[in-house]
Amino acid sequence: MVDHKHIVILGAGESGVGAAILAQQKGHAVFVSDFGTILPLYKEELIRLGIPYEEGKHTEGSIMGATEVIKSPGIPDKAPIIKKLLKKQIPIISEIEFAGRYTNAKMIGITGTNGKSTTTMLIYHMLKDAGLNVGLAGNIGKSFAKQVATESFDYYVLEISSFMLDNMYQFKTDIAVLLNITPDHLDRYDYQMEKYAASKFRITQNQTEKDRFIYCADDLGIINRLQKMNIRAKAYSFSLKETTKTDYTNAYLENNQITINLHLPNQNPFTMSITELALQGKHNIYNSMASGIVAKVLDLRNESIRDSMGSFQNIEHRLEHVASISGIDFVNDSKATNVNSTWYALESMPHNVVLILGGVDKGNDYGMLKDLVRDKVRGIVCLGKNNKAIHDAFEDDVELIINTTSAQEAAQMAYHLAKKGDTVLLSPACASFDLFENYEDRGNQFKKAVKDL
Repeated sequence: MVDHKHIVILGAGESGVGAAILAQQKGHAVFVSDFGTILPLYKEELIRLGIPYEEGKHTEGSIMGATEVIKSPGIPDKAPIIKKLLKKQIPIISEIEFAGRYTNAKMIGITGTNGKSTTTMLIYHMLKDAGLNVGLAGNIGKSFAKQVATESFDYYVLEISSFMLDNMYQFKTDIAVLLNITPDHLDRYDYQMEKYAASKFRITQNQTEKDRFIYCADDLGIINRLQKMNIRAKAYSFSLKETTKTDYTNAYLENNQITINLHLPNQNPFTMSITELALQGKHNIYNSMASGIVAKVLDLRNESIRDSMGSFQNIEHRLEHVASISGIDFVNDSKATNVNSTWYALESMPHNVVLILGGVDKGNDYGMLKDLVRDKVRGIVCLGKNNKAIHDAFEDDVELIINTTSAQEAAQMAYHLAKKGDTVLLSPACASFDLFENYEDRGNQFKKAVKDL
């Protein structure tokens, strides 16, 4: 392996600082550059380790001499410094690509437009419950690179976004999970679904016949591209539509019971009633099926899988019940940053919803929400600086659409609109950075506002 003498890391967040720690440990010269402000906890770590850094700028003289650049997934290719690096043909990789070079652990990678975090957490929960020595990283949890530098795990469960996949070249997943492909982040892909889908399928690159690829057979975005692909890994599928007990569908739903069958010798199929699953809602049956196939690939005991699927607690900001006030339920789904996520959230709700929508619109097509909004939504509270697209989309579907510009105001207006037995659902379908630092900040401010009612 080439010993890169000068590694530049762009972005000093969790992944960037983790990559700097690993690079330093492996004897590389390291420089960290962040165009924004570095959070105090990360700055303190860089200072403690004596890693040189800058913030509020990208000094070209310190960057353009890099042998290799590790880029934060949030930095787009159209950023001026990235354009200059590409022009100079300096390799740009992701933290996961870099860290993967220094571990022989088995890699389980999960991608898809929606459900990644929930599925990643559920798989991690199942493996940990089964007694495996497992780490959690990627788009969730602690930096993968930092864990490689400071821990010793036999398995890693990695949530992998398309932005990470775009800068991964040699990295290989032993088990790849592709949940779904629906429009999201198209501004990063020239508004072409084909490019976005190709990015998602990079999770299968470098896989061999010894590896496993798990996918949703109901998702047209996956199926359409799969027909053009030559997947070398052994493929397993899951479906809510197919109930045929064949080799073609390895997890299916029949009579409110999921069955997972890999058709392997000396392995009994797994069955479980959906009423016993900790994760409820149609979308979560998919997530549970995908996770269950991973567990069966690793030959976990059926009893252990069942216990884990029944005891799992979902992640914060994903359909998180906040409180019940005057008979009104408040649900925080701030992690829903695209229309498809909001569709899943609404689909799992009972009738009579006051829906809080809005933020930075990434070219959203709200058409897929219209039937659910007409059927379930009493009123819409907009939470964002520019709400015109929401008004235009739903003005004929609900009686009332109200504009707000803070979580406190949104919670108060939704509370006044709702009646006993209703659900107030924060599921924005948009990014958060017009009014908030990120979706976590948005969700936390909403939860505080609800508790202050």
